[in-house]
Amino acid sequence: MALSYLALGDSYTIGEGVAPAGRWPVQLATALQEAGHVVAEPQIIATTGWTTDELGAGIDAAAPEGPYGLVSLLIGVNDQYRGRSVEEYRPRFTALLQRALGFAGQQRRRVFVLSIPDWGVTPYARDNNRDPAQIARELDAYNAAAQAICAEHAVAFVDITAISRERGAQPDMLVDDGLHPSAAMYTEWTRRAFPVVRAHLDDEAAR
Repeated sequence: MALSYLALGDSYTIGEGVAPAGRWPVQLATALQEAGHVVAEPQIIATTGWTTDELGAGIDAAAPEGPYGLVSLLIGVNDQYRGRSVEEYRPRFTALLQRALGFAGQQRRRVFVLSIPDWGVTPYARDNNRDPAQIARELDAYNAAAQAICAEHAVAFVDITAISRERGAQPDMLVDDGLHPSAAMYTEWTRRAFPVVRAHLDDEAAR
């Protein structure tokens, strides 16, 4: 029986500007299939521009039914973009993580979170006169909060921020808008998430 997978997020999860096969949740499911885990096509609840509260409303509207074999969460960049404080983000992220755990039947090892990438390095940020140092500081605070909350809930936190800073300004790592990642960048994210998710699935299969 195929492992069901629910992916929750915003433009980074729906893959703004890339073909469906290039989205990182789809790439991850494919990689897991190749590693011997039968994974269904991901159910994605994500829309470009969504904040934490808008994702919550989107989940309400979609009414997904668990339990799922895998649940991923990547959210927060639009909260930061709109100038919300980390104090506002923290409880909203916590609520979404708790919902993700509920969709996974409270199986913590079936849930994983990706950090927010740093869009401050992109041509879009430069062309719109955004301060990359300020963006980096704010996203660091967001990610530190999310990582701490994941630790409290014993949920895996996968850092993709570093690779976004290292390679996120390269033309082949971006789609035409100069902001959103390309399928090639999503492959880099998949490479970081894959060993974490595979290890958890392998552990479950061995029990």
